[in-house]
Amino acid sequence: MSPEPQPDAQSDSKDAANAVNRDRLPFEPTKSRKKPEKKTPTAPVKPERKSDSKKSDAKSEAKKVAAKAVKSDRSGQNTAASMSIPDAVSRRMVRRMALFCGIPSALGISTFFVSYFVITHDLVALPNAAVVLVSMGFFGLGVVGLSYGVLSASWDEAIAGSALGWSEFTTNLGRMTEAWRSAGKKP
Repeated sequence: MSPEPQPDAQSDSKDAANAVNRDRLPFEPTKSRKKPEKKTPTAPVKPERKSDSKKSDAKSEAKKVAAKAVKSDRSGQNTAASMSIPDAVSRRMVRRMALFCGIPSALGISTFFVSYFVITHDLVALPNAAVVLVSMGFFGLGVVGLSYGVLSASWDEAIAGSALGWSEFTTNLGRMTEAWRSAGKKP
């Protein structure tokens, strides 16, 4: 058994530098996502009645804890809003998904009607397997069209992209594979 090669510190720093140099999207997170810490419910601290100074210390401590909880809730809302997909981009994705998935799916459904018409009017003797395979082919193209519709849309709000979106598809697919690779390298 040969020992596994250890990752080189220089190659890791080069990968990190390449990731930083790449243009980021408005809704792409700037740093790796960490699991949010579980928040413990803050219960009001009941000060002891022995002295007034202890009461004021306990009240100020409770106010500090409550302020931290409110601040962390606000920061969570800001990051969620900044990571959401902009409306213009999501509408562009939905239009492309409807086009690239809708047409093949409609053809898959129409295959059944056309084959029924052909068989009932004795135009051609169609085997059942041919009808099933053709319809499955169209439905498979519809599934591929869903993915292509999302990836072929321009993910930049200001740029509409091309009609077929091939250049956007290659760019977005490259971004996805790069993100998968960087997520796989992290322990």
